[in-house]
Amino acid sequence: MKNAYIIDAIRTPFGRYAGGLAPVRADDLGAVPIKALMQRNPS
Repeated sequence: MKNAYIIDAIRTPFGRYAGGLAPVRADDLGAVPIKALMQRNPS
């Protein structure tokens, strides 16, 4: 397979500057929707 495409959507949390999500690393925040999409579409 040359290319992979995500054809789905999921809502993610959002916050404000220096809010509750401030200590969470950016790559950890990005992993949440990717994991959820993979669980929703296992094949």
